[in-house]
Amino acid sequence: MRRLNRKKTLNLMKELDAFPKVPESYVETSASGGTVSLIAFTTIAFLTIMEFMVYRDTWMKYEYEVDKDFTSKLRINIDITVAMRCQYVGADVLDLAETMVASADGLIYEPVVFELTPQQKELQRMLQLIQSRLQEEHSLQDVIFKSAFKSASTALPPREDNSLQSPDACRIHGHLYVNKVAGNFHITVGKAIPHPRGHAHLAALVSHESYNFSHRIDHLSFGELIPGIINPLDGTEKIASDHNQMFQYFITVVPTKLHTYKISAETHQFSVTERERVINHAAGSHGVSGIFMKYDISSLMVTVTEEHMPFWQFLVRLCGIIGGIFSTTGILHGVGRFVAEIIFCRFRLGSYRSTSVPLPDGHTSNHLPLMTENSTH
Repeated sequence: MRRLNRKKTLNLMKELDAFPKVPESYVETSASGGTVSLIAFTTIAFLTIMEFMVYRDTWMKYEYEVDKDFTSKLRINIDITVAMRCQYVGADVLDLAETMVASADGLIYEPVVFELTPQQKELQRMLQLIQSRLQEEHSLQDVIFKSAFKSASTALPPREDNSLQSPDACRIHGHLYVNKVAGNFHITVGKAIPHPRGHAHLAALVSHESYNFSHRIDHLSFGELIPGIINPLDGTEKIASDHNQMFQYFITVVPTKLHTYKISAETHQFSVTERERVINHAAGSHGVSGIFMKYDISSLMVTVTEEHMPFWQFLVRLCGIIGGIFSTTGILHGVGRFVAEIIFCRFRLGSYRSTSVPLPDGHTSNHLPLMTENSTH
């Protein structure tokens, strides 16, 4: 009874076999089939290697949502060199929400030489080249996000020439904490002084001939300081053509959460629009000479996540490649063989029709010869 049940089970499994076996005596090989098989195996190997490279790679996924965090402070990281002595310039932030000057105690004023050394110029040229490529190829930003360099690439190396030249510029660097509202960070003549109706700078003791707002932005970022991230203004250098000149940067800051396999941080991306003009009250160009960075906080938050292809998806794509190539090459080989047989059959049929048969009276016949009994043997 058990043997009978086993036989029934085996017979049922044989009927469900979707891969019927063909006896080897029924299989015929050909040179064309071998050639097509070799091409198919080569294509499968090449596409498998390419698919494995895609599987190893990662990509950045961008998600957008409303930023609901309005109570935390925004950190501004600054490293700017102005071509004026430190006692002549002052930097502060005007918070437009509270109409008051934010504390600028986190900034350091360091006397330096404005002209760069050859090593520093080389790094600045490389940084400017990266900035120009970023404007053309936005996908490079994903590469920068995934790199997570261990050191800040935008920081200039210290001077090594031991120059005896006296400092003619002021490097303003450090960080500030401000409210997450629109504001105005500016560097202008004179130190900031408290004022009950706003704020003011003590500029009366500085002569106009000393004004020179040529500047270099080595680093400017918002939020947590992430080494290796290149921001839009890093490496920017502006040379003033007049003593009374205003440089304006209109910045839109977007809160960003960055999650990669190497780093997880909360930072801020930003876009910037630049404008510069000479202050000439007689010509109607009013304002104050200096460097003004007016920033606004976006209400949207971007979450950037590094993703990887799942292993099961890699297997599905790999099976699709192998099965698709086998099926496609089999169809193409069958169609090609069918066309070749039609062409060769017509050629052979035409050769039989053109055969001449001599007749006893000296004439020839172009008709096909009749099959005789001797010709069948």
